[in-house]
Formats: sequence, C-alpha cells, structure tokens
Amino acid sequence: MPRAAESLTYSNALLLHPSCSQPRSAVFRCLDGTALLPKDGEKAGSGLAGPLSLRDSALIFPGDDVMPATYCEIDLDKEKRDAFVYAIKNHYWYQMYIDDLPIWGIVGEADENGEDYYLWTYKKLEIGFNGNRIVDVNLTSEGKVKLVPNTKIQMSYSVKWKKSDVKFEDRFDKYLDPSFFQHRIHWFSIFNSFMMVIFLVGLVSMILMRTLRKDYARYSKEEEMDDMDRDLGDEYGWKQVHGDVFRPSSHPLIFSSLIGSGCQIFAVSLIVIVVAMIEDLYTERGSMLSTAIFVYAATSPVNGYFGGSLYARQGGRRWIKQMFIGAFLIPAMVCGTAFFINFIAIYYHASRAIPFGTMVAVCCICFFVILPLNLVGTILGRNLSGQPNFPCRVNAVPRPIPEKKWYFIFTSFWAYKIYYVYGFMMLVLVILCIVTVCVTIVCTYFLLNAEDYRWQWTSFLSAASTAIYVYMYSFYYYFFKTKMYGLFQTSFYFGYMAVFSTALGIMCGAIGYMGTSAFVRKIYTNVKID
Repeated sequence: MPRAAESLTYSNALLLHPSCSQPRSAVFRCLDGTALLPKDGEKAGSGLAGPLSLRDSALIFPGDDVMPATYCEIDLDKEKRDAFVYAIKNHYWYQMYIDDLPIWGIVGEADENGEDYYLWTYKKLEIGFNGNRIVDVNLTSEGKVKLVPNTKIQMSYSVKWKKSDVKFEDRFDKYLDPSFFQHRIHWFSIFNSFMMVIFLVGLVSMILMRTLRKDYARYSKEEEMDDMDRDLGDEYGWKQVHGDVFRPSSHPLIFSSLIGSGCQIFAVSLIVIVVAMIEDLYTERGSMLSTAIFVYAATSPVNGYFGGSLYARQGGRRWIKQMFIGAFLIPAMVCGTAFFINFIAIYYHASRAIPFGTMVAVCCICFFVILPLNLVGTILGRNLSGQPNFPCRVNAVPRPIPEKKWYFIFTSFWAYKIYYVYGFMMLVLVILCIVTVCVTIVCTYFLLNAEDYRWQWTSFLSAASTAIYVYMYSFYYYFFKTKMYGLFQTSFYFGYMAVFSTALGIMCGAIGYMGTSAFVRKIYTNVKID
C-alpha cells in the first residue's frame, strides 16, 4: 500500500474499522489496512477511543479524484466466509472517519431466499470541500459479489472531490436530528419526569417535616417531666443516639477516600456537561474524553479537600495514606480495567487497542498532575475544615444498638436515553441528585429512629445501590439487545460497564452522604440535649 502523506490540510488518511458489534476483528483487517497507528499530535481522548488514522492505507490527496482502484484482496476461506455470512445475517455495519466526519456502511446483503450472501466490495467516496476544509463526506457501497469459499475478492475504492456551500462550523448538522425539538413526546417525557421528582420531593418533605415536628414536640414534653417520670417513660427515637450519631464511621480511611472520589466525579460530570452545552464537543472524535481527562486532573483538589477534611474530622492520623488512596482510587480502577482489555484487544489485533504512548501519557498525568493537586486539596481540607464541629458531643463509650428485625426499603431508579442535547443531561443529573438525597435521608431517618447510629455507610451504600441496577440492566441489554460474543467483546462490554457503574455508584454515594450529613446536623442542632 502507498504511504499516506501526513502534512495535508485535509484528512491525512482514511480510517475504516468495524463497529462495536464486529463479528471478528481479523475479518475486517483487510478492509481497514494492515497497520493502525495514531497520527501525530492527536488528543489523549482520541488515543483512548481507538487509533484515528492509517499509515498504510488507501492514499487520498486533497482535491485529486481517485479512479476505481484496488486497495486490498481477501482470500476467502471457509472461516472468513462464515464470519461474513454471520455479519450479513445480523445486519452488521462498519464505520469510517475522514477528517473526524463519520461515515457508515453495511457489510453486505442476502438474497430474498436467504440462501446466497453478497459482499459490497466497492466503496465510492464523495468528499465535499469549502475552501481548504472538508465539510461533507458520503459513502456509496457498490460491487456486489457473491460469497463463495476458496475464492479471492478484490476490495476497491474511488474518491470524487466536489465543492460545497456548507460552512465548516455547520458540517456536523446533517448528523444531528433536526426534528428533535419538534416532537412533543421528548418534552413531555422530560416534563413528566421532572414533575414526578418535584412530587416526590414535596411528598417526602411533607411527611418528614410532620414526623419531625411530632418528634420535637414529644422531646420537648419529655424535657418538662421530672427525673422520675422521665425514667419511667418509654424513651425511644433518634434523640437517644445523639451521643453516638457523630461517631467516626468504620474504616474511615476507605470511607473518606470514597467520599472524596465521589465529590470529584460529581464535579467532573457537572463541568463536562456545562462545557458540552457551550462547546460542540461531538464535532471532534475524542474531544469529550479528552475534556473529561483534563477536568478530572484539574479537579483533583476537590477530591483531596473533601476526603482529607472528612478523614481529619473523624480523627484519622494516616492522612498521607488516605491521600494516596483517594488520588489513585478511580485512576487505578479505570486504568487497570482499560489496560486489561487493551491486552485482549492487542491479542485480537483490534482497532480498539490503545497505543502504548497514550497509556504512558495517562500514567504520567496520574503521577505528575493528579497526585500533587490532590496533596494541595488534602492540606487545604485538613487546615480549613478538618476540625470536628459537631452539634452534639460524642460519648466515650459506644451505645449498644438494640436488636431489631431486618427490613428493606425498595426504591426504583430509572434509566434515560441521553441525546446530544446536553441540557437534558444536566436536568437528568439534577433529578438524579434530588432523588438520591431524598432516598438516603428517608433511609437514614428510619435507621436513626431505630436507635442505630451507624448512618454513614448506610447513607453511602443506599445511594450507591443505583450502580447495581445499572450493571444488572447491562446484562439484560447484552443478552437480549445485542449480538456480541467472544472474549474480546464480552470483556470490553462488561469491563467498561463495570467501570461506569462503579463510578456512578461512588458519585451517588457521595451525593447521598453529603445530603444526609446536612440533614443529620440540622435535626440534632434543633433539638435540646442535656
């Protein structure tokens, strides 16, 4: 294959790779060339999303039409033929990028009887340009060839350049759904969800406030009794654990690290969504991931501040160890999973393999950016808000927890289809935070009312249980909605779904704990305690 020039203003090479539902990566290697390498100066997010360009590929010069030419020849043995047949039966498609503009094409088609299968062997590219910028790309698949074992199939392509009136900043408009805002069903769904959340918050607040007023009235009445009547009375409720409710949680080092990481994930989610609402991050491949990596590194002081201050308030002394765990908890989980999947991708010669340089760059970010900023946040958190300022004094001897029957509170969580309209994503994040805080406050109130003061982990885990639902739903989606199979696709899907679910659980857990902590402080501040 001729080597593509790397200094062109237009796309320096052609990328054609299978979709995530590829039957076997080896079958499509002939379609996308022989070597996948990242181009110079690409973003870290592009490298993590998969290589962008081909060095050994079909040659495309800007402005020069390419007549039909062969760029690959496939020796169609029985194994490859069966793989192509499987892909055609299940309507598999592949995806290309030219100057970050995506193109999709179908592998082939079957005849009406479903007995013979045909492969599209000719790719006709029409590239529109405005000035010196590519603004439009179209792909037409032709050259239908019957799949017959032990034959050779030639793959060919052609390129036609044409002038276009489309502006460069508007070149992604055709990929978006212009009728999105015209469908009332979308607005109705969002409005319905938001109104349900408002109703939930109002209902929980009303019930909880009425219950708390009764509790305050009962406790005030008990204060007016003499000592003998008080001893003979039946005291119960959350006031009885006022001397233990602010006792440090079990395993404070791990707990504070999780809370700090959850606060950072929430800050990253909020900032990235706001940036996506302002900037069109979808116009460049890997921009969203690159932005998330940069924002995560920049918000490392948030992790150190909240985790370090909480650990200090709980009397922790090994603050350096806590800082290291908080700094590397999420990066170690993400990088460990990504590198494990990457080794499998390299073994299968898949285009999703992350380049070694990108892995080194991510590790350098962790050690030379995230860790120092986390140290700064930890020092600030310990000095500014590391002193205990609880409204109630903690007893020296822990109060015995009364025996009680186990009970479970079932809550339902929802899953949204997220569009490119990031304003809706922001609304979904707000709804998630509100519901999470409401649920954890109710769970914590029931726990304290049963005179169990171990509310820290309960609030975190009850909110983090959202991740269990999301991961369970991923199993349903994998087995009933996709046709993926094999070690690489299975590990890729469930590995990254585990990372996403864990990060979501840590974020929701931190949100639930922060909201519940404010609630606990509020109710014990307003009650009179001897």
